[in-house]
Amino acid sequence: MFGTMRLELWLGSLLLIFGSLVNAAEAFVGMNIGADLSNLPSPEQVVAILRAHQITHVRLFNTDARLLSVLSDTGIEVMIGVSNGEVLAIGKSASAAALWINQHVAAFLPATNITAIAVGDEVLSSNPAAAPLLVSAMNYLYKALVASNLNDKIKVSTPLSMEMIPKPFPPSTATFNASWNSTVHEILQLLKNTNSFYMLNAYPYRGYVQSNGIFPIQYALFQPLPVVKQIVDPNTLFHYESMLEAMVDATYYAIAAYNITVIPIIVTETGWPWSGGANETDATVENAETFNNNLIRRVLSGSGPPSQPAFLMNSYIYELFNGGTGSELDSDRSYGLFFGNGSSVYNLDLDFSTGNSSGGFCVARKGADPASLQNGLNWACGQGQANCSAIQSGKPCYLPNTVQNHASYAYNDYYQRKRGVGGTCDFGGTGITTTVDPSYGSCIFTGSSNSSAGRVGPPAFGPAGPTGSTSRPHQVPEIGYLILAALLVRII
Repeated sequence: MFGTMRLELWLGSLLLIFGSLVNAAEAFVGMNIGADLSNLPSPEQVVAILRAHQITHVRLFNTDARLLSVLSDTGIEVMIGVSNGEVLAIGKSASAAALWINQHVAAFLPATNITAIAVGDEVLSSNPAAAPLLVSAMNYLYKALVASNLNDKIKVSTPLSMEMIPKPFPPSTATFNASWNSTVHEILQLLKNTNSFYMLNAYPYRGYVQSNGIFPIQYALFQPLPVVKQIVDPNTLFHYESMLEAMVDATYYAIAAYNITVIPIIVTETGWPWSGGANETDATVENAETFNNNLIRRVLSGSGPPSQPAFLMNSYIYELFNGGTGSELDSDRSYGLFFGNGSSVYNLDLDFSTGNSSGGFCVARKGADPASLQNGLNWACGQGQANCSAIQSGKPCYLPNTVQNHASYAYNDYYQRKRGVGGTCDFGGTGITTTVDPSYGSCIFTGSSNSSAGRVGPPAFGPAGPTGSTSRPHQVPEIGYLILAALLVRII
């Protein structure tokens, strides 16, 4: 059974690669805007902040009419929320669902670009009383969209917490809480039937704190790990370079346990608090800045987690402004990137589209076959005439000493030098363009206009593995392609 599950996961991902290649330009990092807007800047000021930082996706926990109106004609994709309190009424009445769609969706279209509805928030784990009506509410809302001919434009889903998966590691053995089997299966079936996506709330900060030292903090912060601390799934031999990747993969495996084909996952909430209680010593400004900067780099690298490299890890940072829900943790009120007066809590590279003026960078695609990367690296530094001196031993870009990292530097140097005369970022399918500056530390990539000051961690697309080696997961896609090739031969 386990072997079959692995094969199904890989085949689903690989068929997606062949059928509709994922473009890195589709990757995005969005922002959550909390339910309590009373202490925030005006809607006009909020939208000004979004536009100033070129934020293209937002999730609203409520349906504030003024904010939705101000978002009109901005092009920003908006996910709106049905509150947990509204789930009960909508789940009991199709007419209530239709009224909700008319008042909170249709009234703002097409000027406001509403693309998704989040029905409740962690209803199964935080509001069990509404759980029996959750699927009904989702279904009624979807049917109301169909009646208004909006179902192709707007998706309906519900954010679920990682608490739904009691044992998320190793990811390959993850399953949903058995007490919710029937409800989860109904949710997944609805998502599949309506071509929607799974909404996941995943917080590595909480996973790290709850692990009581089992996992190193670098793992939670997307930072490179020493060889003795590499995080590996013993069943698949996938190396996990961040806790968020493992959480997303655990959810993919839990979904696969229901024998449902792959449903794309969007991380609707993730983040790191910059302040906390006396016992929350890792809730610091430095860690929050590190986490969110590295999250942005990882998402915009244009690839998914190890088991599903073709599915982007699009994510919404929690949250744009400090607020929280007043839970038992002091840190829950300190996830914001901005204070209520509009000033920033810390420096964060929110200009997601920034790159050099000549059109971006070229880096090695994460998950590419190591042998193919090595061939591309050799060609770039040889026939391609790239200047590869910076990745030689003792030079600024030598570490991390991985073929992924070195190929990224060489690919980019070639691309910057040759694209004006027809040079591309293909490299046999192992190269990918990005508008995110891949420079880090003292390693400055060709074409960068940035200094190393204030940068944190290595580039997401050049993940660190053991010095002088490449990590195991880059070898598995090759096996997957061989399996798919064999099946295609048999079909033909």
